[in-house]
Amino acid sequence: MKVSLFATCITDMFYPDAGKAAVNLLRKFGVEVDFPQGQTCCGQPSYNSGYMEETRKAAKQMIKAFEHSEYIIGMSGSCSAMLKKHYIELFEEDPIWYPKALELSKKVYEFSQFFVDVLGITDVGAQLNKKVTLHIACHTRRGLGVIDQPEQMLKAVKGLDFVELPNAHDCCGFGGTFSIKNAEISEEMVQEKTEHIEETAAEILVGTDMACLMNIGGRLRHNGQPLPMMHIAELLEKGLTSDE
Repeated sequence: MKVSLFATCITDMFYPDAGKAAVNLLRKFGVEVDFPQGQTCCGQPSYNSGYMEETRKAAKQMIKAFEHSEYIIGMSGSCSAMLKKHYIELFEEDPIWYPKALELSKKVYEFSQFFVDVLGITDVGAQLNKKVTLHIACHTRRGLGVIDQPEQMLKAVKGLDFVELPNAHDCCGFGGTFSIKNAEISEEMVQEKTEHIEETAAEILVGTDMACLMNIGGRLRHNGQPLPMMHIAELLEKGLTSDE
């Protein structure tokens, strides 16, 4: 089986260790991984801002970059949902690019979704004596329908104390351009999210989207209560190498 990693801009530029962890875990289970060099921004910022023609240019580049991929593993719910759902909408009246967008859509999976639903793996053999809580990004939950898979993988980690996050379904306030266009509302949302995280007394905050973790982590530091944050792939890899 061969997959292509869709790192996303945030992971590629700010959190490359999350992408490396995903590649290492996939390879551990015999999955061949490549990284199409033609991939670029998925176009979500321009799409959210109403620039459809500019978004179509980015989408065409992404479709070409992943044209020969068997599976596409995304490190972000919002970016993966862009490929899986919104490209189809962008090209629904284009007889040439609509079939290509539709074919691309069928290949896209979030990291934990691929492990659980395609590989049939929840237990990667990790062990970690830490208390953790989980934030599933809105687009991961609502856009991709990924709800239980990340939790299943975390609960399979030996020694892990999983604490459910109160009001886990609530948005952290990032939402891409939402946090820029609606800064005051976004600030209140992320503050509420951090208060719920603090209630769990977790030692590590795990997420499915580094953009959300960046937003939440920034607020926690602002509050003087920093907390280690990890993409679920990083946490699982840590559990394979840690002596704790």
